[in-house]
Parts: sequence; structure tokens; C-alpha cells
Amino acid sequence: MMGRGYRTVDRSKWYSSCFPSDMHGKARDYSQTPLNIYWEMTQACALACRHCRATAVPEPAPGELTFDEGVAFLHQILDFGDTLPQLILTGGDPLQRRDLYELIDEARRLGIGVSITPAATSALTRDVLVKLKDHSVEGLGLSLDGSTAERHDSIRGVPGTFARTMQAIAWAQELDMPLQVNTLAAAETADDVPAIYELLKPYNVSRWSLFFLISVGRGKVLQPLSPEDGEKLMAWIHETSMASTFTVATTEAPSYRRVALERMRAAGLTGEQIRRNPASRGFGIRDGHGIMFVSNTGDICPAGFLPLTVGNVRRDRVADIYRNAPVFQSLHDPTQFEGRCGYCEYHALCGGSRARAYEATGNPLASDPFCVYEPRQASRQATS
Repeated sequence: MMGRGYRTVDRSKWYSSCFPSDMHGKARDYSQTPLNIYWEMTQACALACRHCRATAVPEPAPGELTFDEGVAFLHQILDFGDTLPQLILTGGDPLQRRDLYELIDEARRLGIGVSITPAATSALTRDVLVKLKDHSVEGLGLSLDGSTAERHDSIRGVPGTFARTMQAIAWAQELDMPLQVNTLAAAETADDVPAIYELLKPYNVSRWSLFFLISVGRGKVLQPLSPEDGEKLMAWIHETSMASTFTVATTEAPSYRRVALERMRAAGLTGEQIRRNPASRGFGIRDGHGIMFVSNTGDICPAGFLPLTVGNVRRDRVADIYRNAPVFQSLHDPTQFEGRCGYCEYHALCGGSRARAYEATGNPLASDPFCVYEPRQASRQATS
């Protein structure tokens, strides 16, 4: 870790502000148990998305976890005890794993909830969605990065992807599968976001999440939004979320929580009304705190967009790494964050994007350069 010293501290003073209930209404201590574990089952994928974190390739990479190693990893998840995290199968394209359904069955047999984010290729058929549902997959994630075929397919790199995505959205609604739609928020897509929202409005989407670009993998060929434009988009997201029939949220833009909280307070919402607002469900969650990532070769990282290898499931236990590895302990503790993120009054519920801080500086504890907010304690810091 760049020679940086990570320390453990008594976090009891701020833990209580980081214990929102999960989607099932159960309180969770994110320093002990993540909400979501993302498993990159393979890097194989037929698409060539311009913002792909994994820089996916047509064939599986050497060294991917075998079936037996995958089963052993699933059994490790039980170490977290009650309440278990949700397992999100991703890639690449998880449909390219020949043992996909056997692994899903083993996870469900162990009591682990499973969601999946398949690629919109010719392999994603209605029969596949039926089979996923029959194997008790609880949620489906699809990506929609443009309101037209021209715009979406230019991001995904393969003609016809837009049509397949819209067909899969319709199938998911027909089959009553809980659906999250993910949309890239970057300089190339921001002007199209309102049109994408209008396209989704007729569908029974559970959650629409706008992913604010982190320039890793192939994402380096795209342009992130400026902090000022990002702030404007987050204001639009909150305004839209108040009228939407589905949850509208962000990924890798935790400063949206500050924007939402300030606007809810300005609107006169009570503390209870704010707590029940969907935007509050993400309070306290950030890379490495509420989230962890396991790569196709078993590497354990704080998040998919924070490719900082802390261990490997072939030799380490995921719960032990999540709870006790110095890198994770530092990410659990916002008092260790540096710069504005360290002394900001919103550091517990927001904490900044640790992935973006790492991408920009090589230090996952640095300030998130995307945030424009000047903390109220700034003047105090300047004179101390």
C-alpha cells in the first residue's frame, strides 16, 4: 500500500451513523459485514464496452477460479454470519461460465441471496431469464447507456445491444424479476440522461443507478464529468427521484448523499421522512465499507473500481480480510480519510469515492476530487 501506514482505532463514536437498514430492513454493521459482495466470475464477454472496468476479452482468462474453488469461496461467505451479504454475479459476462447454474444453486442452498448482471448479447434470451428465475436468482442488473440504438451501441461497442437490452427489460417485467438498470454518467452521456429516464418510465424498474465514470480499464478513453457538471446532474437526479415511481440513485458518486440530504432538509422533511427516503439507504456505504469485490482469479479488493488487492480467496478468508486487513479497516474508518474528506461533516454518510481518490492519487484515503463541497470546518482547519 505505497508504504502508507494504516491504523486501527476505536470507531464506536461514529458507527451508529453508519448502520442503515438493508433492503430487507435488517440493521447491518458495515465494518463487520458488507451489504454486497461482487464476484467477477469471468472476464470473458462478447461486448467491447468503452468504459469496461475489467477490459473484458472474448475468452476466459487463465487462472480463473475453478468450480471447486468457486464453491469453496461461497462457503467462506458464511463466515459473515447473520445477516449474510448479497452476492452479485458479474464479469465480463457471467453467462459465459459453464458452471453458472451449479454455482447459483450452491449459493442458494447455503442461504446466500444472488443477483446477476449479464451482458446484453445473443446469449441473453427469455429462456435464460426464466432459468435464472427458476434457480432463485433474486435480482437482475442491465446496463442502458443511451436513449437510442446509436448512442447506446456506440458505448457498448457492438451493434444491436440497445435492442437486446430493451427486449431484456421487457422480459424482466413480464417475468416479474426485480430489475436494476445502470447508466453511465460521463461527458459523452450526460445530456442524454433525461431521455433515458423517459425511456425507462413505462417499465417496472426497481432501481435506476447512474454510474459516475471512474477512469480505469477501458474507461480511460471516455471523459468524466467535471465536478461542477456532476453537481448539476446530481441535483437533477434528486429532483427526478422525488417524482419517480422507482428508486433513482448513484454509483461512485457518494457526494450525491450530501446533495440529497441538503435538499430534503431545505424542503422541510422531518428526520423520519429523510430516513425513509430511498437516498438514505446508501448512507455510510462506500468502496470497502458495505462493498467488497472478488476478481475472476480470486483477488479480494475493496471494490471493482478500486483494484487494490488485499488478499485472495485461494489462501485467505473473505470475512477475515474484510474485517481485519489494515486497508479495509482504514476504509471502514472515515476519521482516517485525508484532506477535505477527512474533516468534512458528511464524511460518515458520504466519505467520498475511495475508487476515484485512488485513481487520481494512488491513495485510497485521499479526498475525492469530484466533490465541490467546502466543509464548514475548512476555515477551522486553515487556522489550526
